[in-house]
Amino acid sequence: QVQLVESGGGLVQPGGSLRLSCAASTISFSIYSMAWYRQAPGKQRDVVASITSGGRTNYTDSVKGRFTISRDNAKNTVYLTMNSLKAEDTAVYYCNARFLGHNYWGQGTQVTVSS
Repeated sequence: QVQLVESGGGLVQPGGSLRLSCAASTISFSIYSMAWYRQAPGKQRDVVASITSGGRTNYTDSVKGRFTISRDNAKNTVYLTMNSLKAEDTAVYYCNARFLGHNYWGQGTQVTVSS
């Protein structure tokens, strides 16, 4: 069982920045593919960005050039750096870890972009 704990969410003005962190409770963190998802009220949960165990990244089109996913295997942590935030980025952001048939979720952290 892997526990994921997100932090770093909050209220930010349009155009601002936030960095989300997700700490994993496993010494095997480096073998997991990690991802950030988000879910806005009344909408489905969608992937925002992902990073493989080898460091390959992928982003949904709406965040390309604004968001960066990264990982620090020594700290068992994955990050999502979000710049140029827009109102439509408002959502609960969830951390996800996957390896073979194992799939784990964090509890989510709220990001609100509003003036």
